[in-house]
Amino acid sequence: MNAEYVLELRGVKKYFPIRSGLLNRVVGQVKAVDDVTLSIRKGETFGLVGESGCGKSTLGRVVLNLHKATEGEVNFNGTDVQKLSGQELRRLRKQMQIIFQDPFGSLNPRFLVKDIIGEPLRLHERMTEREIDSRVVELMELVGLDATRRNRYPQEFSGGQRQRIGIARAIALNPEFIVADEAVSALDVSVQSQVINLLMKLQRELGLTFLFIAHGLNVVRHISDRVGVMYLGKIVEVAPTEELFAKPLHPYTAALLSAIPRPDPTRKRERIVLQGDVPSPANPPSGCRFHPRCPAAQAKCSMEEPQLRELADGRQVACHFPLDASLIG
Repeated sequence: MNAEYVLELRGVKKYFPIRSGLLNRVVGQVKAVDDVTLSIRKGETFGLVGESGCGKSTLGRVVLNLHKATEGEVNFNGTDVQKLSGQELRRLRKQMQIIFQDPFGSLNPRFLVKDIIGEPLRLHERMTEREIDSRVVELMELVGLDATRRNRYPQEFSGGQRQRIGIARAIALNPEFIVADEAVSALDVSVQSQVINLLMKLQRELGLTFLFIAHGLNVVRHISDRVGVMYLGKIVEVAPTEELFAKPLHPYTAALLSAIPRPDPTRKRERIVLQGDVPSPANPPSGCRFHPRCPAAQAKCSMEEPQLRELADGRQVACHFPLDASLIG
């Protein structure tokens, strides 16, 4: 494993069986994640975007070993996490954490906030109750919460405050890597920016590495160093954030960008409207999976699957006919 990278995925697949009938026989597979290869550098935020159902959250759970990969390797600091179990997996949990999408459903309403944040400390550390309480106070202040409210229940907090509670719990064990799974999508726009700024602050202060999963490119622009675009289980483009926004190479990326509202109404941008629905991951199209909806598709696209390839400037794209052919090495 390259020491520059915290996380390296190699040919990762995650298929879910489709069962039917009285005998509950397997009659097919949902190819939620299908042959994903990517690397995340130490200290960076890698944004992962795509439409609902494209496999983003499933990939995040495979990374954390919450789902076992059907095939492929997930290397974290040189260790294949898919092969870990027992105490080894327990130790890994201290280094890799998750921030969930739903700040309401991810917190136990019967627990006090101090117990929610202190739970991982009780599970993984040998600390007295006084030491745990002191650490809870420290964590709440770190995420911008009033620590005097730690004896209250989560329903007494706003949605943004609840997400800060979830963030405090995620960083309680001083992890190295965090999956933020749609961590701001359930929040109001104004609160989204506050939470994103908090995550960036914590990254600087604690040296964190993030896999930041989101629906839209507009959400990841402010926080991500690089962005991967996912469509129907596959990565179709990877690029530094500003390069991706300035010059998308994959038609799907261009379509996602065209849907972002512009703050200046005098600046016009042509909207790329994708035709049809997203195909089923249980029966993906042949060739390029995007070709039935792609405005630039040609005959080759329906017959031959494009591989994710490195272009001349270090960017990656899985397209037979990228939008800027001059970058092809």
